[in-house]
Amino acid sequence: MKKVLFALIFLFFAACKESELPKDIEEEDLTDSRESEEIDHCEEKFIALDTFPTINYTSLKIEDYAQFLEIKKKYSYSDSNKWSNKAFITLNRKEMRFLKIGDSIVVPDTIIADMRAYSVYPPYYCDAKHIPKLIMVSNKFQCYAAYEYGVLVRFAAANTGKERTPTYPGRYALVWRDRIRKSSLDSTWVLPYTWNFHRYAGNAFHQFDMPGRAVSHSCIRQFLSDSKWLYDWGKGVELDSNKQQIWLSGTPVIIQGMFDYDRKFGPWLDLANNKEGRLKLSSNPMDVEEAYIPIKQIPEEIQGWIPNRKRYLVAEDTLRARGIIPEDVTLIESVNFNKRRREKKAREAKAAKEKARLDSINGVKSSTDMDLIRKKLEELEGKKLETNPTDSTEKK
Repeated sequence: MKKVLFALIFLFFAACKESELPKDIEEEDLTDSRESEEIDHCEEKFIALDTFPTINYTSLKIEDYAQFLEIKKKYSYSDSNKWSNKAFITLNRKEMRFLKIGDSIVVPDTIIADMRAYSVYPPYYCDAKHIPKLIMVSNKFQCYAAYEYGVLVRFAAANTGKERTPTYPGRYALVWRDRIRKSSLDSTWVLPYTWNFHRYAGNAFHQFDMPGRAVSHSCIRQFLSDSKWLYDWGKGVELDSNKQQIWLSGTPVIIQGMFDYDRKFGPWLDLANNKEGRLKLSSNPMDVEEAYIPIKQIPEEIQGWIPNRKRYLVAEDTLRARGIIPEDVTLIESVNFNKRRREKKAREAKAAKEKARLDSINGVKSSTDMDLIRKKLEELEGKKLETNPTDSTEKK
């Protein structure tokens, strides 16, 4: 009896294990199948959207004035030539007015009105297919791409931060916008179509001079048409029930890599065609680490109360340890030029007031007072001359 019972128990557990094994295998097969379907879907979507023809590029150096004039004539803006102009300045990341003899440039063999044809970003970003809007920026290639649910909708040139005020890699988000912005640090900087993407550091997309390399104070410069498009397209910060800003709730901005400041001209000049050198993008853009920004590049007025202050305090050491900031580079601290001008004006006014006080004590007349005295003397001298002839006649 015991032997029979033992045999039944053994058969029961064996049956359970046999029934479990196919289930595990089935689940693994299902996962593999889904991943395979996902890959197939991404490849199909990529192929379906990769519709632009191959455009070959020629890299050349402007050797003399005659060649300079030829390039200017061929690619300068006009109503009938606007797309040739836009393709040229987009490929070279610079405005025509910054073109000069000795420059290395790249020219396309085909002109297409849609700048996505010249994009170094893929036409489809599978890992961003669930993100309504996303901006990807390349410091290395000085450009950016705008995606909607993974589909590339805009490609544009950009000029990012110079070596001592770089545009740091990492995750940001659009915050607020202003159609015509005067910089809070220098009111002489007029910045059309501004989209701020860091509330405290002041980083922003905007229109400004585009000389074809990384030269900004950590902002992202654009051509006017691109800045206007982004201004209309982007979505700013969301507010919670208490009307407080929700951090990183606007359109995500992912900045990749760093510009090679040792190069005079960028790597985009080395590309043979529009299909070569497409950038590799993050497998999960929303998991990209928030950007580190050194506290010395935060305006002095808010350094003491900035939220999560410790992160800004350790940022420079962190970035240097990662090789993002080279050891021999000294960062430029944030400077409020408006404040400096106000302080200078106040000092000058105070000095003028003190001088006037001392002059009054010493009996020194101001230049204005001296002018009035001189004028009065001239009037008196004139009256004297008018009366003298009469006096002489009477004496005779």
